Amino acid sequence: MLPDSKIEDWLREDVGHHDVTNQVPGETAGRLVAKEDGVAAGLDAAAAVFEYLGVDVIDRVENGAAVDAGTVVLGVEGSAREVLRGERVAVNIAGHASGVATETREAVDAAREVSDDVRIAGTRKTTPGLRCVEKRAVVAGGGDTHRLDLSHMVMVKDNHVAELGLERAVERFRERASFATKIDVEVEDPADAPRAARAGADVVLLDNMTPEETERAVDLLREAAADLDREVLAEASGGITVESVPDYAATGVDVISMGSLTHSAPALDYSFRTGRETVTL
Repeated sequence: MLPDSKIEDWLREDVGHHDVTNQVPGETAGRLVAKEDGVAAGLDAAAAVFEYLGVDVIDRVENGAAVDAGTVVLGVEGSAREVLRGERVAVNIAGHASGVATETREAVDAAREVSDDVRIAGTRKTTPGLRCVEKRAVVAGGGDTHRLDLSHMVMVKDNHVAELGLERAVERFRERASFATKIDVEVEDPADAPRAARAGADVVLLDNMTPEETERAVDLLREAAADLDREVLAEASGGITVESVPDYAATGVDVISMGSLTHSAPALDYSFRTGRETVTL
């Protein structure tokens, strides 16, 4: 659930202290219209903005729905002043979230060209204050959230290994983590993948490797997991694009995590139109 405090922050930033622009009398209707094809997301947040302002949300499409250019994705009715006040915040949130969902759907579709099992996941490379919106958008696009914050999974990264060494870092964090918390260990050389598994990793992140190196690492990791008689997931990450997703999906990894889903996805273009025409989705 989106807290009122976050909506208040968004509106305070946009409305300011002396809003003359939106001092429009009377009642009106508003329609959020897609100007290009994509995947809808963030509409729950956009609706929450209008509801906070006392504007009635008439209808909206579901997050994750594929929409064509010209589709009305959200309809509202209420005070013209409040509809106009909520307009820009709602458009910005929905546009950004829908861009994330669209990029995610493209990555998932690219992966499905070669694998029905590999997951496309987001990362913690999210916009401060918007993680909840962006992570939900990844899910709307068919992706996996990965960890939502630092408490959801321990990640042993290159800086930890530099400070403590791989085995010592895994041991230290294992001692401090809950039995329910997985440990993901980042490696940059295929030869270190089985080493991470033997140290106790539940997931081994193959970072910044080529598809060929990734495939080699996966093979070594599978051999180590068989010897250990337990499952160890293989995760590929680092500079992976929608175009290169099929190459990595073909390596046998379980997860492809992509920071670009949230930090580089272009916003989906929406237009907000007001007037007393019938709001129909």
